[in-house]
Amino acid sequence: MKKKILITGGSGSLGRIFIEKYYNEFEFYNYSRNEKWQYELKKDFSGVNNIIGSVEDKYTLNKAYNIVNPDIVIHGAAIKHVDIAEENPIECCKVNILGSINVIEASIINKVPITIGISTDKSCNPTGIYGQSKYLMERCFMDGNSNKVKFACCRFANIPFSNGSVIPFWLDLKNKNKPLKLTSSDMNRLILSRKECVKLVRKSIEICEKESGGFILSKKMKSVNMLDLAKYISDNIEIIGLRPGEKLNETLISDKELNNTFLIENDYIMIKKEKNNSNTKLKKELNSLNSEKMNNRDIKELLEENE
Repeated sequence: MKKKILITGGSGSLGRIFIEKYYNEFEFYNYSRNEKWQYELKKDFSGVNNIIGSVEDKYTLNKAYNIVNPDIVIHGAAIKHVDIAEENPIECCKVNILGSINVIEASIINKVPITIGISTDKSCNPTGIYGQSKYLMERCFMDGNSNKVKFACCRFANIPFSNGSVIPFWLDLKNKNKPLKLTSSDMNRLILSRKECVKLVRKSIEICEKESGGFILSKKMKSVNMLDLAKYISDNIEIIGLRPGEKLNETLISDKELNNTFLIENDYIMIKKEKNNSNTKLKKELNSLNSEKMNNRDIKELLEENE
């Protein structure tokens, strides 16, 4: 019998990618509030079951848990846009913090074996509302973990062609013969392909199945200078300045987290509450300045991934 996975925000970018990859392995349930996206998801994946609701609504969320009785929950519902979060901090906190606590409580009450939260590099040394909300989500997930009800988080960087990604926005501007809008020529971003994103979530589930929860899982990834990326698409570029809450560089693993890191297969990076006293830890902070840089071939493959 297939295990049942309930995904909050499952009709979003990551949910769709994960469903596509493991469509024949699991029985999927999507809990989200966007009716149009639910319709599109059902059209592409007829076996997915849609439930309309928001994570802020405890009653509907718990009702969904009771209907599904999930073996695994992937919590992807969130306000993800930096500028929208800055302009609407209360709404951002309702969804990203209170909504996450609702998911934690629902998983505990319904004794769901594994719950995976989707986080971001912006949770590391956060300066804006979005990053701070995800930092608190990570802490809450770690606090909810137990031997019987396991919680873990996946910490991503930028996912190309996801909802709100700059790449499709730039490609659309190019097709309209308009200048590509770039906030700064000095901006660098860590990039994780869609294929690697779903592998990271799957890896976190496997670790929880075989061992314990209570960790944040990430992985080594390359970075790209956003001007180089823009130039690969078009020579017509307009610098518009940083948006509120936006940083020139992002940190994936901070200095203060190094002693709590555990390297897995020399590729995945696990952050736990306990310190690592062995040599199997990350040696230096991992950020978009010191990570391996994408070359033109990498950028080409990145842009071709959507095809």
